[in-house]
Amino acid sequence: MSKEKPWFAIRKSLSPQRQTILTLCSFLLPVLVWCVVSYVPFIWHPDMVVTISADRSDVTTVYSAGDRLPRHKESENDFAFEDFAEAVRVQNQGIVEAREAGTPIETSRRTNKKVLRHLAPVGVAEGWLDRDQATDDAAIYQLWGEIARGEKVPSKVPLSEENKQIVQENWDILSGISDTYESKEIPSEALLSLVPQGKPSNPVYVPPPHEVIETGWYDWTRERDPSKPGMPDRYVHSLKIVFGGFFLSCLIGIPLGVLSGTYDFFAKLVEPFTDFFRYMPAPAFGTVLVAILSVYDAPKIGLVFLGTFFQMVLVISNTTRTLDRSLLEAAQTLGAKSRQLMLRVIIPGILPKLYNDLRILLGWAWTWLVIAELIGTKSGLTEFIETQGRFRNFDSVYPTIIVIGLTGYITDQILASIRPIIFSWDPEHSGKKPMWIFRGFLWLIDRDCYEPTPAESKPLASRR
Repeated sequence: MSKEKPWFAIRKSLSPQRQTILTLCSFLLPVLVWCVVSYVPFIWHPDMVVTISADRSDVTTVYSAGDRLPRHKESENDFAFEDFAEAVRVQNQGIVEAREAGTPIETSRRTNKKVLRHLAPVGVAEGWLDRDQATDDAAIYQLWGEIARGEKVPSKVPLSEENKQIVQENWDILSGISDTYESKEIPSEALLSLVPQGKPSNPVYVPPPHEVIETGWYDWTRERDPSKPGMPDRYVHSLKIVFGGFFLSCLIGIPLGVLSGTYDFFAKLVEPFTDFFRYMPAPAFGTVLVAILSVYDAPKIGLVFLGTFFQMVLVISNTTRTLDRSLLEAAQTLGAKSRQLMLRVIIPGILPKLYNDLRILLGWAWTWLVIAELIGTKSGLTEFIETQGRFRNFDSVYPTIIVIGLTGYITDQILASIRPIIFSWDPEHSGKKPMWIFRGFLWLIDRDCYEPTPAESKPLASRR
């Protein structure tokens, strides 16, 4: 019985099955950590997301349902959720004491309407009100009565005992005037404010996975104003920026890199300045590119070009120098001239490694996308990321970032999969099958492509 190979073996490849398992784990482990942090209540959750809010007469700061506050004070200057709730309790206590003293506090009807509206998020969450009714005073007035009478009991946003009592006391005052809503019949006596309620939450920049998926799907599939670009349009625009800049870089950088790696003349002429220029931050030239190329797509493509071109020249020149010198000497012995050496020996000899270099440099080009699309007129996926991030809608930001990452990763995997087909003579691929993406594609178009031939299926003894 053959001994199973260990998982940890120095400089030895794992079996394809183990490679697949580890590849899946490399993606699943971060997602698992994200889920644990998001859904296990006692892990982290430093904030409270407001589910029921209130207005305070002593400050102008307004919190609405969905806002986040720290759960606990970390310093004297912090304002935590517990401070918010306690301040509303103190405010209510003043109203109760004034009533008991026979001198109820007078306020405006508008202020009392705002107090009543703080119950609207509960109705929306329970499905009793739609979003358009969140400011419908008549529907909200009716909801107060239904909850006070016990006809409706919130389950998704359950009311605390404290707030149940407040709903009952306020409704006693309201129903004493009218059971139905009349704007002019809203009392001028100050109503008790609902005490803020909330649920533990992570910071706004760590939304739970289900919110990211739901919001991402909505952003990418909803119908938009025809005069404004949708997410698919933005995606295509970003692809044009990345591949446009990378194509221009290849158009100039590959020939220059091969020449520098082949001829010392070009190496000494090109590489010193290229090596110097690559340390300059490409975004610093953003204003120059806008001045030269206008404010639309040209400077964005130019920035991707600047971000990849100089590294490309140096990487390719170094790859060219790694060609086995004995191949050149053998060709020269057979009488090959400089042009023949370049076309018949050097270029074919470096192509497999050059292909790998371009894969890496294409990934480099993707890293410049976000900065490039902020130059001049903001556009593409980056404009969406920047706008949503400014309003702290991170559940819209992350799906877009993930799409960019997936596009780069899938592109790289496809290029890696077809490499053994293009460079089948390369010793690196001797006896290896294409990667899973290309094998899957071949299986779809020809399911017999991996079936053994009759000669291969015969036992070894029968072939002797």
